[in-house]
Amino acid sequence: MSYVDEVLASVKEKNASEPEFLQAVTEVLESLRSVVDKNEAKYREYGILERLVEPERVISFRVPWVDDKGQVRVNRGYRIEFNSAIGPYKGGLRFHPSVNQGILKFLGFEQIFKNSLTSLPIGGGKGGADFDPKGKSDREVMAFCQSFMNELYRHIGADTDVPAGDIGVGGREIGYLFGQYKRLTGLYEGVLTGKGLTYGGSLVRTQATGYGLIYILDEMLKHKGESIEGKRVVISGSGNVAIYACEKAQELGAKVITMSDSNGYIVDEAGIDLSLVKEIKEVRRGRIKEYAEKVPTAQYHEGCSGVWGVACDIALPCATQNEIDLNSAELLVKNGCTAVAEGANMPSTLEASKYFLDNKINYMPAKAANAGGVAVSALEMSQNSERLSWSFEEVDKRLKDIMANIYKMTSEAAKKYGHEGDFVTGANIAGFEKVAEAMMAQGVC
Repeated sequence: MSYVDEVLASVKEKNASEPEFLQAVTEVLESLRSVVDKNEAKYREYGILERLVEPERVISFRVPWVDDKGQVRVNRGYRIEFNSAIGPYKGGLRFHPSVNQGILKFLGFEQIFKNSLTSLPIGGGKGGADFDPKGKSDREVMAFCQSFMNELYRHIGADTDVPAGDIGVGGREIGYLFGQYKRLTGLYEGVLTGKGLTYGGSLVRTQATGYGLIYILDEMLKHKGESIEGKRVVISGSGNVAIYACEKAQELGAKVITMSDSNGYIVDEAGIDLSLVKEIKEVRRGRIKEYAEKVPTAQYHEGCSGVWGVACDIALPCATQNEIDLNSAELLVKNGCTAVAEGANMPSTLEASKYFLDNKINYMPAKAANAGGVAVSALEMSQNSERLSWSFEEVDKRLKDIMANIYKMTSEAAKKYGHEGDFVTGANIAGFEKVAEAMMAQGVC
């Protein structure tokens, strides 16, 4: 049995109740076979794969808080500190009812490679809680965030573990979390990223994941002699990533025709009016259905999966994990889609990913395509350390350069190991090699 097969069998036995984590580990290790087989003796000696798939630390805790009716509520909080070989743990906090240990382990595992690809000194981690901020008052969100930080503060720090935002954790939540951290520790440091501009945040952080997605998509298309200009683009989601992917795609001349939320999706053949989407989602925290009620050219459809049946040239899944299954992938290809770049974390199932690759779709996986957010988070850490604030143009240029370099590393790694054009394999190998070298240099720890 090969080293990869041995470790996969062990992971499946130990983590049978965590399907998302198993999916992520399987996808990564399967794509690493060529590099692992070539260096098997060395990797076995240091137990690289066994250590890679096991978090360095899993923290689980209760989060009690009081709602506006005076009732005590209790949620479950987590922080998965997965790998610190190349820097302090870095990864978002997710507040959503679906959060559990397995989902956060999958996200933290993916974060190791994504962070490595940025070429910045940050390790992999993830955290969150099964708390839903939707429908909660500002006071209730503040009460929850303060209680969450009452435990989390013991485990994080500017040079230890630096969380950021993710689904359900935006500027409001980061503000409440940072305020409580400062109150508990007496420290004013860059311990959280995604902060407001008045207290240590970075310009471009809000736009970073969406902009970065389009920058790497543009690189991928340019190397095929193509352009995003004039292309029909289908986007899922209507949160931060989707909104700013739409903004940059439109800026580069694309026609974005869909957006969605957890209830359904809109199709606007005239092109999405992004200012209206921002007003609905960012200002009023409303539902995407309201867009169709205001725009005559738009149609609203219940359910989310139907968005992948809309004919397009480019698909940008920006909502959540496993939103594109095999049927959706087949529909996209049948209807003329030639490029897919992932804004969400692991939005395609293993079967869908394989289908894209088998059908020669220009396919950029999440760990490369959505690395812009963590890249600018790391740039925010640098600014905090230096007590400096860089201009929008400077941060945006750094982001664009980082995404171009990720494309280059991913493309070259795929070609080096005989998988030219397979960016899934290329991204995993490029991210893995750096982490593995650091782990071996530091000994068994």
